[in-house]
Amino acid sequence: MNLAIRFSYFGDRFYGSQMQPGLRTVEGEFIEACRRLQVFDDWREAHFVTAGRTDRGVHARNQVCSFRTEAPDRAVSALNHLLPADIWCTGWASVPDEFNPRYGALSRTYRYYFFPAPEDVPSMHDAAQEFIGEHNFSAFSRPSDRSPVRRILAARVFEDGPFAVFEVTGESFLWNMVRCMATALERVGRGEAGSGDIARLLAKPAGQRVPAAPPEGLVLWDIDYGITFTPVQIDEKSRRYIADRHRRHAIMAEISARLTPGEI
Repeated sequence: MNLAIRFSYFGDRFYGSQMQPGLRTVEGEFIEACRRLQVFDDWREAHFVTAGRTDRGVHARNQVCSFRTEAPDRAVSALNHLLPADIWCTGWASVPDEFNPRYGALSRTYRYYFFPAPEDVPSMHDAAQEFIGEHNFSAFSRPSDRSPVRRILAARVFEDGPFAVFEVTGESFLWNMVRCMATALERVGRGEAGSGDIARLLAKPAGQRVPAAPPEGLVLWDIDYGITFTPVQIDEKSRRYIADRHRRHAIMAEISARLTPGEI
C-alpha cells in the first residue's frame, strides 16, 4: 500500500527537514520511527518521499510524506507514539502507487509571521498583490539552475493579534522565495519601499536579490493534493510539549520586555 501521511513539526531543533548524515533532521527522525515500528526496513525501497524541503528553523503545519508499506494500520496507529514530541502526524490517506508528494501538489501555501507587526499592514497587503500571476522571481530567491519563473495564485497580508501575517499560495516555490518576499513586504510596512519597488524587481530582476527574512517566522501552512486525509489523534507527549513550549515562550517574552532598558 502507498500511504500518505500529513504531519506537523517545529523546525528550530532540526537541521532542516532533508536527511543529512550525523545531523538531526525531520526526515531522519521520521524514517527512524518507521524502522523501529517495522513499517519498512529501507526508506529507498519503500520509496519514502516528502513534499519538499524546509530549511533549518522553518516550521510546518501540513507537511506530507508518502511511502509503501505492508503495515499501514501499524503506521497510522503507532507512529505518533514513536516520533519525538516536536513532530506529530495529523492525518493519513491511501494513495495510488504513482502518487508522489513532491510533484503531485496542486498548490502550496506558506505563512510568514512578522513580530511586531509593521505599522502599515494595508500597504503590505496591497504590495503583496504584485506577486500574483506568473513572474520571474530571480530577485526573490537563492540563485540556482532551476527556472526562476513561478505562478502565484493568491497573496494577502493581515493582522493577527500583535502579528502581521503574509499568506501566499502558489503552484511551486524557489529556495528562500517566501522569505525574500517577506523581506520586501516588511520594507513596505516600514515605509522604506512601495508596491512599485516590488513590481520593478519582478520586471527587471537581473543583478538584484532581496535578502531572506529569518527562518523562524516561516510556516509551511498547507499543501493541496485534492485528496482527503483521515485525521490522526495527536499523541499526549506532543500535546504536553506544545503546551510547555507555549508557556516557556510566554514567560520569556514577558521577561525580555521587563529586561529592556527603562522597563525595570
